[in-house]
Amino acid sequence: MTVAEIVGAFPRLSVLVVGDICLDHWCTYDPNEAEPSRETGIPRIAVTSTIATPGAAGTVANNLVTLGAREVAVMGVVGDDGHGYELMQKLGQCHIGTDLVCRTPLISTFTYTKLLNSQTGEEDRPRVDFINTAPLPDSIEQDLADRVMAHAQHFDVVIISDQAETSAGGVVTPRIREALSEVARANPGRVFWADSRRRLEHFRHITLKPNEDEVLAAFRRASLASFAELRAHTHAPALIVTSGGTGAKVTTAAGEWHVPTRTVTHPVDICGAGDSFNAGGALTLAITGDPLQAAYVGNLVASITIMQKGTGSATPQQVIAAAQEVPGPVC
Repeated sequence: MTVAEIVGAFPRLSVLVVGDICLDHWCTYDPNEAEPSRETGIPRIAVTSTIATPGAAGTVANNLVTLGAREVAVMGVVGDDGHGYELMQKLGQCHIGTDLVCRTPLISTFTYTKLLNSQTGEEDRPRVDFINTAPLPDSIEQDLADRVMAHAQHFDVVIISDQAETSAGGVVTPRIREALSEVARANPGRVFWADSRRRLEHFRHITLKPNEDEVLAAFRRASLASFAELRAHTHAPALIVTSGGTGAKVTTAAGEWHVPTRTVTHPVDICGAGDSFNAGGALTLAITGDPLQAAYVGNLVASITIMQKGTGSATPQQVIAAAQEVPGPVC
């Protein structure tokens, strides 16, 4: 299939994104207004404007909407707090379904506050992040596992966004991974795709998309030595390892291949590149059944979003145009 045919088929697909849903606050501050507090003498960071966007699983979902998927929904846990209200509002504005989101006062909403200098446009101050370090409450975890078992098989594509880097993890706990693996094993005709920063080796029967650093860390934790061993260990239909500007390595039971990417000389912002790759790659895998084509289109989408400030997205027209600059894999 051509890239135009592939992206033209995206509107057939329904997609569920399961995992850590975050709120990104992009705060512009004025360094000239950093006068000291009268009470403490500590200079303030004077925020003059704020833009809020869905982050983590929300970034994946927003990319899916922009690429034209017919239905996009998220499943995760959001705090019953002000940040949670704002996040749910932003998800709705992006046409992302939230009926499967669990709202609870037992946790706070993951919120990442990024401080941008108004004079340079650069993020040059430490982030202020609202995180959860305690394990997910048992009642919430069971509720979420039940939602996975009841609803995941009704979507054409399920993308797992396991981004929490705390030791306890976030939404994608062992119980949730087990539920996802069970549904994936029972529904081989549907695409299950996982991106996990710290727990890659624990997934089963799901296509895995780590970057090079994440896969090497998984090797160390699981005492593995190759892509083929990791794929076999996890029973993954495919292992797709991204490596920035050099493309991606695809491993299946049939062998290994390198899929090149479009050259981007001076990327503007690589934040969210993996999330955009996930969106394009998983949709393409559902249409073509070919992980090489999935890596190719995922690379194209990421090459577009890294030329945008913040967590950008790519339209089908942009993907088609980008495909003219790099040949696709022989599939």
